[in-house]
Amino acid sequence: MQKQVIEFAGEPVGIVIPDNDRLKFIAVKFHVHDLDEQKFDSADDVRIAIRDL
Repeated sequence: MQKQVIEFAGEPVGIVIPDNDRLKFIAVKFHVHDLDEQKFDSADDVRIAIRDL
């Protein structure tokens, strides 16, 4: 698995990188910084977490 850009509302807000069997989110926008370094099962789970912020 490679790193993947995560977009929300058409704007790149971070990337996910493989971390063991999960994905670690690296935030690049301030409004999603609360999720920085959190681990998720899928990129869709990251997008859901961003939406719920």
